[in-house]
Amino acid sequence: GFSGFVPPAYQRLHPDARIATNSNWARFPDDHRTRTLSPADPRFVEIGARYIREYEREYGRCEYYLADTFNELDPPVSTEHRADELAAYGDRAIIRRARFDSLGAVVREVQDQLGIPEDQRGLTGVLFDLGVSSPQLDVAERGFSYRRDAPLDMRMDPTVGRTGADVVNESDEDTLVELFADNGETRFARRIARAIIAARPITTTGELADIVREAIPAATRRTGGHPARRVFQAIRIAVNEELDQLHTGLDAALGLLRPGGRCVVISYHSGEDRMVKTTFNSAVTDDCHCPPALPCVCGADPQYRLVNRGSRRPSDDEVARNRRSEAARLRVIERLPPTSKSVSNPGEVA
Repeated sequence: GFSGFVPPAYQRLHPDARIATNSNWARFPDDHRTRTLSPADPRFVEIGARYIREYEREYGRCEYYLADTFNELDPPVSTEHRADELAAYGDRAIIRRARFDSLGAVVREVQDQLGIPEDQRGLTGVLFDLGVSSPQLDVAERGFSYRRDAPLDMRMDPTVGRTGADVVNESDEDTLVELFADNGETRFARRIARAIIAARPITTTGELADIVREAIPAATRRTGGHPARRVFQAIRIAVNEELDQLHTGLDAALGLLRPGGRCVVISYHSGEDRMVKTTFNSAVTDDCHCPPALPCVCGADPQYRLVNRGSRRPSDDEVARNRRSEAARLRVIERLPPTSKSVSNPGEVA
């Protein structure tokens, strides 16, 4: 994932966007001089470095940039490469290889090391660019793609954890059905689960793709894209515990935001987007259940606002240039100044 103040991925989705203090989503108070930037792959590092130059040209030098990767990266995509790309920014660019659910701990550790005073802690911007990256999909050996035959791995970090083969070979029928249905494959989830169980053991992506294809009626296979797409996505999410990580990471990000700070999330499937929407809506209402037309009597004290109602989607031109952007959904939330009801330390994770 790519966590940061200004999302290069947002500019991929909205190429006409400009960095400006009055822009609809990238405005921050002038006194917030800490920015976070976290590359998910080498191209993002280059784009991020270019953004830093543009930002400093317009707004001046920031005290430091915190560049932390809050999701697991491939060992071949080394932190040394990222350090070289951002070397011009010295100790203001800091890279950490960690999961989304380690966000709070990583920020505390880095700000401890930097000696940031307690009253200046927290973040002014966080970006989550969710899902798997194009380089991972394009390397067949990683086992993410249903279009290339390879070992059924699917781990973001191939050095730890269970593999895709472990999930399909060890899960019972009901578990597989629930997994597939939760990720959009509702109509044929049980047929696919039974076909997988009957064909075990399954060790390669090609085997799994063929099993899924044969489990779906021929008439259905002719429409709607590759029949194995949602199944592969569901297994990848389970292997990497992506939704569990996201839930913890979002809570940490919202708790770390300083007043005026924003959290931007780009999701690529309905399960991710649903979790982001639910989390943001809960934050902006403080879980108030009072009737909308009546004054609040439950004591809720919302500390956040939605920057845009609903989600932002890529333009037709962007989709034409990059088909993988079609599923992207972007949501933005901002932390409000503290009210008289509640004054909290913005550097602590809620």
